[in-house]
Amino acid sequence: MSELPRPSEEVLAGLPSAVRAYLAALEAMVTSQEARLAELEAGLRQDSSPSSRPPSSDPPGTQAQRRAPPPADGGDGERRRRGGQPGHPGHQRSLVDQERVDRVVVVRPPACGGCGSVLGVEAAAGDPADERVQVVELPPVRAEVTDYRLAARQCGACGTITRAVRPAEARVGSFGPRLQAVAALLVGRYRLSRREAVACLAELGEVARSVGALAPVVDAVAAVVRPAAVANLDETGWWQRATRAWLWTVVTEALTLFRLDPTRSKAVVQALLGPDWTGIVGSDRYAA
Repeated sequence: MSELPRPSEEVLAGLPSAVRAYLAALEAMVTSQEARLAELEAGLRQDSSPSSRPPSSDPPGTQAQRRAPPPADGGDGERRRRGGQPGHPGHQRSLVDQERVDRVVVVRPPACGGCGSVLGVEAAAGDPADERVQVVELPPVRAEVTDYRLAARQCGACGTITRAVRPAEARVGSFGPRLQAVAALLVGRYRLSRREAVACLAELGEVARSVGALAPVVDAVAAVVRPAAVANLDETGWWQRATRAWLWTVVTEALTLFRLDPTRSKAVVQALLGPDWTGIVGSDRYAA
């Protein structure tokens, strides 16, 4: 801002005292506003590179301006291409050990690429080593269903009908231990909801399960959470259509347990941690 010419002392002395005081106050105000304006302009020119400000606070275009321009050429007068340059060592995925390989497919060239002559099936002494390319793929996954038919037989001597009992491998529920373990992994480790876990199992393995079928999995997760030494506990509002509910979570070192409840009372905490909890709770000190 250009500086305004200040009246001489003789002119100021001829003014009434009230006018002189008013002019002095205006002069002090202008000086203060000029200092404030300079501070704001300096802040606008500042970005995250020379200060502690986060990059998200930079004005638009700052990041692009800060990027160094690419080299004009690669030494031969031509502009360098993007990506790896000739002679630069490549970075490729390391090959899996031969013991882990399930199948080996040898692909042979059908004919010479130069003259078209037929090439030998077996490698000759001067041929280079085979180039190894590995492709990792998941096998087709489809849940295996075992139909146990528990036969019943009537005794010819006394007439009693005896039915075979379920074998040990089919003793509990309708789902095997591996499937229950995967369901527990989806819910506990990867934090999918019950509905998402059911959809995942249906898409990956053609497993027809209902949301209620995951109740044993949730109970198993709760059984592991309750004896934990430390648990972080919190809740947040959650709407189920037009009904207000609360989503509770208990996070331990091993597993995470979620629970939807219509209340946020102390009873929910007791249901999640159990009545005999003796560990340490990390929370926001909510009264419940």
